[in-house]
Amino acid sequence: MALIPIIMGSRADMPHAEAIAAALDRLGLASELRVASAHKAARYLLDLLAAYEADPQPKVYITIAGRSNALSGLVDANVGAPVIACPPYSERFGGADLFSSLRMPSGVAPAVVLEPDGAALLAAKILGLADPTLRGRIVAAQQRATEQLIADDRAARRPAD
Repeated sequence: MALIPIIMGSRADMPHAEAIAAALDRLGLASELRVASAHKAARYLLDLLAAYEADPQPKVYITIAGRSNALSGLVDANVGAPVIACPPYSERFGGADLFSSLRMPSGVAPAVVLEPDGAALLAAKILGLADPTLRGRIVAAQQRATEQLIADDRAARRPAD
């Protein structure tokens, strides 16, 4: 069974992490919420990653860090699995803090997805490459979304005069 560790830079990121976990749950995927700062507790974070990497089950990491996103880069540089950075938007910085998630050093390449549902979907699609059952759940979810959109369109139409 696959696992998605969701690693937050601080407890302040919990609402964002819970939104991702809920989206993963809707797709039938297991996740674990963790708090580990690349700036304040790098050794702890590296030990945590080593434990995850020693476990052979398939995984995709999702990282959540605002302001200065060293977390996503440190995780990506130290694991073999894909990493998805899903930084929370900050009104305080007008979105400028998102730039620290977009530019990484060479050899470090976390994907950046700003919406929690989108981060969960990307993780599911990555894991679905090797899991036809999961891929089927993704296709079914996309079909339901399409059907809802078409129903919404029908409801929104006004009869022609």
